[in-house]
Amino acid sequence: MDKKVLILCTGNSCRSIIAEALINAKLKGISSDSSGVKASGKVNANAKKLLEEKGIWKEEYHSKTIDKVLDNEYDLVVTVCDNAKETCPMFPKAVKVIHISFEDPDGKGFEAFIDTYKEIEETLLPKVVEALK
Repeated sequence: MDKKVLILCTGNSCRSIIAEALINAKLKGISSDSSGVKASGKVNANAKKLLEEKGIWKEEYHSKTIDKVLDNEYDLVVTVCDNAKETCPMFPKAVKVIHISFEDPDGKGFEAFIDTYKEIEETLLPKVVEALK
């Protein structure tokens, strides 16, 4: 299948990084990048810890702004927060965009990150597969 997906959120520190890692680890033939509309510049420590525990953390995961990926070709863009949906830029090539909002676990305890991980795995992954059919 070899499809490319961009996960877009505001800070690119929690939800989008988790979604990027899950897609890359669990969906065959689909690869993912992530970025933020206003990237924080750092991956949330709890998000990194969780992905390490799940065995799907990669050192290349980092918080980056949309301009770093704007010229890449994607088959699908997924916004995972309402702010990113409102400010999602137009991509040079027509690309399908879907929106699946998740509550931001930033500033909450580790449990919130576990819940977000499960929600992304159960909700976002099937919708990405469906959107790419």
